[in-house]
Amino acid sequence: MNDLLPPDSYIWEKLERSLIGLAKTYGYQNIRTPILEHTGVFLRGIGEVTDIVEKEMYSFEDRLNGEQLTLRPEGTAAVVRACVENNLLYDGPRRLYYIGPMFRHERPQRGRYRQFHQFGIEALGFAGPEIDAEIILMCQRLWDDLGISGLRLEINSLGNESERLAHRQALVTYFESNISLLDEDSVRRLKLNPLRILDTKNPSMQELVELAPQLINFLGEESLAHFEQLQQILKANNIVFKINPRLVRGLDYYNLTVFEWITDQLGAQGTVAGGGRYDPLIERMGGKPAPACGWAMGIERIVELMKEQGLTDEQTTQCDVYVVHSGGKTIIPAMVGAEVLRSAGVDVMVHASPDGKVSSFKSQMKKADASGALFALIIGENELEANSFLLKDLRRSGNQSSYPMEELLDQVIDAIVSEND
Repeated sequence: MNDLLPPDSYIWEKLERSLIGLAKTYGYQNIRTPILEHTGVFLRGIGEVTDIVEKEMYSFEDRLNGEQLTLRPEGTAAVVRACVENNLLYDGPRRLYYIGPMFRHERPQRGRYRQFHQFGIEALGFAGPEIDAEIILMCQRLWDDLGISGLRLEINSLGNESERLAHRQALVTYFESNISLLDEDSVRRLKLNPLRILDTKNPSMQELVELAPQLINFLGEESLAHFEQLQQILKANNIVFKINPRLVRGLDYYNLTVFEWITDQLGAQGTVAGGGRYDPLIERMGGKPAPACGWAMGIERIVELMKEQGLTDEQTTQCDVYVVHSGGKTIIPAMVGAEVLRSAGVDVMVHASPDGKVSSFKSQMKKADASGALFALIIGENELEANSFLLKDLRRSGNQSSYPMEELLDQVIDAIVSEND
């Protein structure tokens, strides 16, 4: 778990603004769930035979009342729990987004930490493939907005429950005939959740997995039609994708469409966003049956990718105007003037001395220049006596001019507009 410090925090703020703007572009509304949930929320939602539940969750007993609690390891189960408890679907489908910290006890590596942050989209109550396509198109629009390149999209269909059961039996038969080639985790999963074997990262098992029965060959007419229409919508929007018949995702609640956006620029952890359809989950969590789909992305990974591609201009400007004063009676007009400018939308820093003593003008001007401000607004004894101020251009001409105090707002705004032009 790590601290987020300037200037990286500026990059995060920029990304978060883009993410929230993206959600609003598509009509998604914000939902916020607690960081702590009852452990059962994730046992029911994620599935007990998953790496998250078996190895990674931060779970503990509340010593005050004995409840089993867990720091949320992902967002979907918590969002669905909130929708069920608050009956959010009573008047129709919902488009929701969330952003915040998640927690998994796993080996830290580049772009992955034990406290990490996710942005997620959840479209609840929509059954058609057009919503599957919509959430994929959202990702593509984000990459375009951020200027991120080199991502590839992989998609697959997991079909419905009966189709997965038929595929499951074929997988069990296949892997049992090759049981000597399975690692310990895969042997354990063989009876509990053989589909998860396809998600193995063990290099020695990749050839075995490649030859395993493919779920797409077990899909019925309805599932195939859903998958085909999704592809047609993506093609119509010029979205390049690859069908990966081994793509299953790491959670139990998925059905039909699953997808991942993958990069080769972040080492072993190449997936930067992924999701799909999870129609069974709302009923599993105690709600009335309703379809749903969504995706999540790791913010740390996106920031790493932006850095890798040189898309993270650091913030060099702390303010538009830096106010320099000579202390004493000049402090009051300096503070009043700063508030007038802030009320008009101008970012202002007023010089404050670390030791409480009045800093020299030379020292203050150095601070003004280091702040990245466009202008220094100077109020000294002479300016106080003349009820005026000096405005010095710090970035271009270096010129300074004196103006009556009553013209403060107009002169500063005019100067900033001129500078930006």
